[in-house]
Amino acid sequence: MSAAPVVPWPGRHSLVSEPHEEPRVSMSRIPFDQLPADARQAVTDKTGPVHQAVTMTGGMNSGVASVLETESGSVFVKGIASDHAQVAAQRREAEIAPHLPTSCPRLYWHLEVGGWSLLGYEVLSGRHADYSPGSADLELIEAALTELQQITAPADIEIKDAVDRWADYAPPGTLQHFTGNTLLHTDFAPHNVLIADGRARLIDWAWPTRGAAWIDPGTLALRLMEAGHLAEDAILFAGRFPSWRNTEPEATTAFGSASAALWREVAEEDPTPWKQGMAKRAAAFRLALL
Repeated sequence: MSAAPVVPWPGRHSLVSEPHEEPRVSMSRIPFDQLPADARQAVTDKTGPVHQAVTMTGGMNSGVASVLETESGSVFVKGIASDHAQVAAQRREAEIAPHLPTSCPRLYWHLEVGGWSLLGYEVLSGRHADYSPGSADLELIEAALTELQQITAPADIEIKDAVDRWADYAPPGTLQHFTGNTLLHTDFAPHNVLIADGRARLIDWAWPTRGAAWIDPGTLALRLMEAGHLAEDAILFAGRFPSWRNTEPEATTAFGSASAALWREVAEEDPTPWKQGMAKRAAAFRLALL
């Protein structure tokens, strides 16, 4: 393992990424060795003896987030107390993991023990993606999303439908465009994409969504704008994906309107500069799609 591993802890979630769920809030984090003894034993039963445990400082939505050096190799362990309001999202993440493409980190195991829900992940050595114009990472991101676009949302897992997620924001009479069976990520913030082993790796799957395939290229376009791309150039990038390129213009304009309405609401509820900036970008995105 390199000196500075990047590992799949949860990203930041709020009304921005899941309008119809309770927003995630920061929780205090404890070192691995402060877990209950039976929880630590359950982990070592999977990994062998733990030689070193390093608590990760990034992210804010795990009560435990540690890279363990073990008898069987490195593993990233993240966990939430079983009685925490956000534990359902972590359990959903574990359920969806077997269905994810190879660009996503491998989930080794999921444990429910000692009052904790614990996930053991592959450790990735790398860095967060660079979305800026001209970045070589953009081709890697395109490849990862192209792979994801081929994945059908599993029917046996209860996940949010895109129609429900955008129901309060899409223009009247347009929600039919959001329906579909593709597995969507929907939160392409750069901290949710790692560049590791020459590939872009998609992380943070707490809120998988079932819907039209073109939605993910649209959400990515907004994040490209955040990184400095003009609205027109971000839309051209979305057009690299057949799902976006071949969908009806009414669908993409509806998405532009829904995105602008969502971010406007977010900025009104919390007028921090970052959210106000995203609201302005979403408004420009909407206009460019008209």
